[in-house]
Amino acid sequence: MVKESDPRLLAESVLLGVVGALAAQVFMWALRLCQHIFLIWMAGYQPPGLPEEGGVLTQMIGRHGLLLIPAATTIGGLISGLLVYNFAPEAEGHGTDTVVKAFHRTGGFIRTRVAPLKLVASAITIGSGGAAGREGPIALIGAGVGSIYATLGKRRDDDRELLLLMGMAAGLSAIFRSPIGAAFFAVEVLYGSMEFEAGALLYTMLASVVAYAVNGFFVGWNPLFFFPAAQLQLKPEAYLWFGVLGIAGGLAGTLLPVVFYGLRDAFRMLPWRPWLNPALGGLGVGLLALKLPQIIGGGYGWIQEAIDGRMALELLLVLVFAKMLAFALTVSSGGSGGVFAPSLFVGAMVGGAIESASHLPAAAFVVVGMVAVFGAAAHVPVAALIMVTEMTGGYQLLPAAAFAVLLSYLLQRRLSGPLKYKSLYEAQVAGRAQSPARYVDSVDSALKILDSRNLPKAAIVGHLDLVAVLDSGVGVQIPGRKELGIGMLKPESPLAGKSVKECYEMVGSGLEIVAILRGEEVVLPTPETKLQEQDRILTLGTAKARHDLAEHLAAVTPGQSQLVSKN
Repeated sequence: MVKESDPRLLAESVLLGVVGALAAQVFMWALRLCQHIFLIWMAGYQPPGLPEEGGVLTQMIGRHGLLLIPAATTIGGLISGLLVYNFAPEAEGHGTDTVVKAFHRTGGFIRTRVAPLKLVASAITIGSGGAAGREGPIALIGAGVGSIYATLGKRRDDDRELLLLMGMAAGLSAIFRSPIGAAFFAVEVLYGSMEFEAGALLYTMLASVVAYAVNGFFVGWNPLFFFPAAQLQLKPEAYLWFGVLGIAGGLAGTLLPVVFYGLRDAFRMLPWRPWLNPALGGLGVGLLALKLPQIIGGGYGWIQEAIDGRMALELLLVLVFAKMLAFALTVSSGGSGGVFAPSLFVGAMVGGAIESASHLPAAAFVVVGMVAVFGAAAHVPVAALIMVTEMTGGYQLLPAAAFAVLLSYLLQRRLSGPLKYKSLYEAQVAGRAQSPARYVDSVDSALKILDSRNLPKAAIVGHLDLVAVLDSGVGVQIPGRKELGIGMLKPESPLAGKSVKECYEMVGSGLEIVAILRGEEVVLPTPETKLQEQDRILTLGTAKARHDLAEHLAAVTPGQSQLVSKN
């Protein structure tokens, strides 16, 4: 559980906000450098860029036309694949999923090498023309900084998880100039339902605002996109079309994860080494770009073109599906990049197409389409609503965007229910009760109940008292032919000083260490967690596995399972 208004954590929020903003500047510099090398110098092509980022809203094509783009995207994919799969495989893909998984399953731990490697690999992937965005990379880079800081400070897992979220929020805020939306994204993206890690919001908000302020000294504080103020006045009948847009956004949001993860599974079945897959994906994107160069990179310049109403209906419809395919080819193959920008691109094209049918102002529909598609596809309707509004400055569109994203989210949840892939973020869990990161609190509460001895009759397993059984070290039979038990690690045991991974290797398969009770703390074990003398180990496994472990454990005497809450 999070301690509200903890002075140390508040100070660390400020620190990570500053570091996150600086990391974002380094990443953007690397991205611009790689784009200059691969696209401008090698391929002779420059996509339109946002004026707020120093770009121009005009694509520039060299004397070779678009013919060299496939070479740039293939070489970029190959270099990225070699880097990622040889040095940090967890850095492949879109990055945010790695952060979500670290929060839920590894106590917020991310290896030190992952953040810098993700920075380089993502800059190469996106800079060479890969159809990916900046959100995933900067989320992982910022979260990696938070994890490194926690490791250096020898912090507990619950603090590490919080520092992880602070770093992610800071990086996102700086990249997208969205201080409020980034803070909400960090606490909403963890769960597939409408749940938040609400206790962390105070700290992610502070880190996010600090990062936004610091980043502004380098690039200014204006929104990324220009939204024409004249188009903010909406007629009542426009809401009928926003309802249509919400339905279309829900359909697109349902299709995006299916295409993304379906192609990911197909790439994993290929017979060669996985580091070749990003090169193959890059080649596919490059060939597609020969006809549709709009699908290259994040596509922010083309989104601005759509906001300005300069794209034809036929092109908008084609780009909806072309971007889905290009994005999947880039990231599903193992390339390093985010899912946010491609999802916004798809939403912008969907919104632009609806606007062409309605003959209403383009800008409002493009912006609301961005919210509807990403909010539904990623299961982050609140964060998407705030982030896109801050990125465009279209605050008066909040009611329309809220209406559309509500429809798209509800429709996507209904349609994706029976599907294998329900969200762009596969590591999301349904809610807090399903998060392994919250198992610690559950174990803490359960052991307190056991120690209270005031158990109802329902706590009797057969004719045995569950408390007495656990205290004695005898396994309690549970469904699945497994046993639950607790024991104290003997001082003379060779497992003392060994990691959990080494313990599994010594004891054999069929065993899971659920929690380690160390003094007044509950430690959620990772493979690298070291066992210590006097650790009380809560285990789940087969009878044989627990028998093999028994020689290393002493019985826990009554009262030794009692814990003092971390709070």
